[in-house]
Amino acid sequence: MRSSFTLSPTLSPSMAASLLLSLILLLSVLSSNSCWALEHRISYANFSIVNVFPHDPQAFTQGLLYYGNDTLFESTGLYGQSSVRKVALLTGKVQNIHKMDDSLFGEGLTLFTKRLYQLTWLRKDGFIYDPKNSNQIGRFNHDMNDGWGLATDGKVFFGSDGSSTLYQLHPRTFKALSKHVIYYKGHQVYNLNELEYINGEVWANVLPTDCIVRISPNDGRILGWILLQNLKKELVDAGEINENDILNGIAWDGKQKRIFVTGKLWPKLYEIKVSPITTPIDEGTIEKLCLPEPYYPPQGAQTH
Repeated sequence: MRSSFTLSPTLSPSMAASLLLSLILLLSVLSSNSCWALEHRISYANFSIVNVFPHDPQAFTQGLLYYGNDTLFESTGLYGQSSVRKVALLTGKVQNIHKMDDSLFGEGLTLFTKRLYQLTWLRKDGFIYDPKNSNQIGRFNHDMNDGWGLATDGKVFFGSDGSSTLYQLHPRTFKALSKHVIYYKGHQVYNLNELEYINGEVWANVLPTDCIVRISPNDGRILGWILLQNLKKELVDAGEINENDILNGIAWDGKQKRIFVTGKLWPKLYEIKVSPITTPIDEGTIEKLCLPEPYYPPQGAQTH
């Protein structure tokens, strides 16, 4: 039996409008689910203390890196007190030091091709040092608006300028190869500060919080948060630092898989172990703890 039913080649205006509305609703649901899935993959972590080491309480830490053989390099800030120094991990003793000109404010520090590279605050230039003796051997100009944090994967540099932008910089020209504005749930993560490259990720201190944000260097996507407020609280409660002495400084020992953190004018440097938080994070916790307002240095600023 042959059916007499045929499909109309055209749709009425009302049917077309209904179909379009259904399509929009479907795309909205899919988009919402995709965003939820992306946010759901963000990890949240706490920490435990593995070891505690002495740290110079006069060191206004701006850059930190692990050099090997229980040795650190550190860049310190403040006008008249800035330096690049080689430090013994176990004792906190300064083994050699390059004191910077009083007009310079030391910032982020990293090691690339057996040379130390250091940024300076409120400037677009930086300095190169010989790690054997901390002597200055050169300088460079970069493509960021300011100098805050610096790290490397051994191929390119990653930089921050206190904004919400993570830069990827050419290893010779220091021109920006890419710029990623970092967002968390639609909010820009301002004041990206000291950086470290760890296992394919860029970790950043967020000024002036007790949070470290883990970022994908490929697309700027946030991979996770590490909450470290209890470190500072313990030091404040013991009277060893004040509230303005903030967390800053991340170093990574790739061979032994050790993570070190400290802060500006902190008397201690910590080796920590990072562990996932298994209980749900309260709504708004990250926004409250880790998302500061943009930092604008006051005219004639002496510190940050």
